[in-house]
Amino acid sequence: MRNVTIIAALAFSLMLTGCTVSVDGDDYTTVSPDFNINEFFDGNVKAWGIVQDRSGKVMQRFIVDIDGRMENGTLILDESFDYGLGEGVNSRTWKIQSTGNGTYRGEAGDIVGTATGKEFGNAFNFQYEMDLPVDGSTYRVTFDDWFWAFNENAMMNRSYIRKFGLVMAEVTIFMQKQS
Repeated sequence: MRNVTIIAALAFSLMLTGCTVSVDGDDYTTVSPDFNINEFFDGNVKAWGIVQDRSGKVMQRFIVDIDGRMENGTLILDESFDYGLGEGVNSRTWKIQSTGNGTYRGEAGDIVGTATGKEFGNAFNFQYEMDLPVDGSTYRVTFDDWFWAFNENAMMNRSYIRKFGLVMAEVTIFMQKQS
């Protein structure tokens, strides 16, 4: 009976491990091109994205128009969302500031507290909490938001939405600077 308990505990641990994602930013410090959040978002950016639940089912499909600008050392991102599938926030305004040494802090109206960010060469990581409305209920979740530059005009964003440390949903967004 003891062996069955140990095997069950190991199987459960492996199952939980399969529900987690861990990106190591240090893997991208020497990858080109460098991603500069202030330069990329200074101007108009168009984004296309999806949200998938744990099973991989697409729950939301959306387009985002982002109007970015620098004001007194603060990056302001005015985001407008248009949903082709599902529902969500219609707009969000981020205010992001460098805190030195490749680190950042950010705030938005629907973000709990302050987001923290860090540059990793080709990548940028943003982490924050949000009270996320889902089907009439609200859940406090954490976002582990990763951005990777393709070139100076295109990048990809992958967000891992966690509850109790487990990935509950994933967001994939492609972004392109507009002329």
